[in-house]
Amino acid sequence: MSTLDWPGLMRAGLGRLGLTPKEFWRLTPAELLLMLGDPNAATPLSRARLTELARAWPDKVERERND
Repeated sequence: MSTLDWPGLMRAGLGRLGLTPKEFWRLTPAELLLMLGDPNAATPLSRARLTELARAWPDKVERERND
């Protein structure tokens, strides 16, 4: 069983998230962690990264033949 850093979670919930004590204590630990975000989660794909990938791996488009 893992232990939770309650002082750290309280600082984050009451400080960073701006929750009231009542709101904080109504949350489950899972809800609070979800609101804080997973620091190990992959970052969303940015437009610049998508463009970079599209240049590196272009789609092959077959032309229609006009017979």
